Amino acid sequence: MQKVLNLSVIGVALFALVACSASPGRRAVEGGALGAAVGTAGAAIAGGSLATGAIVGGAVGAATGVLTDQDQIDLDD
Repeated sequence: MQKVLNLSVIGVALFALVACSASPGRRAVEGGALGAAVGTAGAAIAGGSLATGAIVGGAVGAATGVLTDQDQIDLDD
């Protein structure tokens, strides 16, 4: 249960960080990098394949970056 909570917190942080950039391309790159890091960490915690975690996390992070804009997630409010 603690692993799921940790990954959920990391996921929310990922969404918040990705939405800070202005252009979709930059958000995709940043989201992909952050997602790969989170995916790798999640796989390490869960005992899965690090490469698979990085690939899946990177894809989710990049998609999040492309599909959001800086007005959808604003940490200044």
